[in-house]
Amino acid sequence: MKQDRRDHGGGVDAAAATYGGGRTDWLDLSTGINPVPYSLPVLAPDVWNALPDQGAMDRLLNAARRFWAVPDGAQIVAAPGASALIARMPYLSGLTGSAYIPGPTYNEHAAAVRASGVLRISDEPATSDLHVYVHPNNPDGRLWGSTHMGGRPLTVIDESFCDVAPQQSHIKRAGEPGIVVLKSFGKFWGLAGLRLGFAIAAPDTFAPPHTVQHRATLKEHLGPWAVSGPALEIGATALEDITWAPATRARLTTDAARLDGVLTRSGATLVGGTTLFRLYDVDNAQDWQTRLAQHHIWTRVFPYNPRWLRLGLPGPDGWARLDRALA
Repeated sequence: MKQDRRDHGGGVDAAAATYGGGRTDWLDLSTGINPVPYSLPVLAPDVWNALPDQGAMDRLLNAARRFWAVPDGAQIVAAPGASALIARMPYLSGLTGSAYIPGPTYNEHAAAVRASGVLRISDEPATSDLHVYVHPNNPDGRLWGSTHMGGRPLTVIDESFCDVAPQQSHIKRAGEPGIVVLKSFGKFWGLAGLRLGFAIAAPDTFAPPHTVQHRATLKEHLGPWAVSGPALEIGATALEDITWAPATRARLTTDAARLDGVLTRSGATLVGGTTLFRLYDVDNAQDWQTRLAQHHIWTRVFPYNPRWLRLGLPGPDGWARLDRALA
């Protein structure tokens, strides 16, 4: 299914302009960001004042390697958000053919391919040299089996939402030639504004053939000091915290089941999702969004399916508001 519009969650300012209220009056359920974020550590002044040093980057990458059990043969590249890495994936292949991105899915991958000018979108997996799989998929939570991965010059596995289900990760394949696994820090840890993401692959995968026009390595594309000092410190601290992640997964599982109960009692049918967001089938998604927006609750609808409504999880103080809006 093709997606022609580059739509996203968020946009609370625009919603407030239409339905009233200030930004702080709104409950934003349009994204899949953890509403109970990791508690920020106290940062030393030099984290803000000095250019990030290599020691801080090494600490972050070592913490990432341990947290995700990255294979020894794989390299990790940190960036200012997974979106910055997605935008650079078309240049890694050294190809000028086609890209296969099964959808509907997160539309920044197709946007990156179109913007590159070196690849075109194709509906034919057999003839496409770049494959992209969002795992779990956004917005329906589909999980891709290992048989879909590899066998191309470049396969990108976007695991931005996979930290809620680490047992489903394909990280063990990150050391294989031509496979890149992407990780997002902002969603599971609830710190999307920090802008931190990771690409994990064999070193040769990050360096395309020198005969192609865009022949810089991924790190060269990102430039020096790609990750801010605060992001390096906060990211390392969070990834080193061995108790927060399992406790958070348990809470998200409970809250996702609670959200399903609230929505299905109101007439919605669960389509899928992850424990960070849930996708429902309703009679008219736009009507549901409008109804909730009148209570200053923002949700996600999709231009390609008028029956799909996606909600993220409310924070602790948001459940009563959602109950009242759906009563």
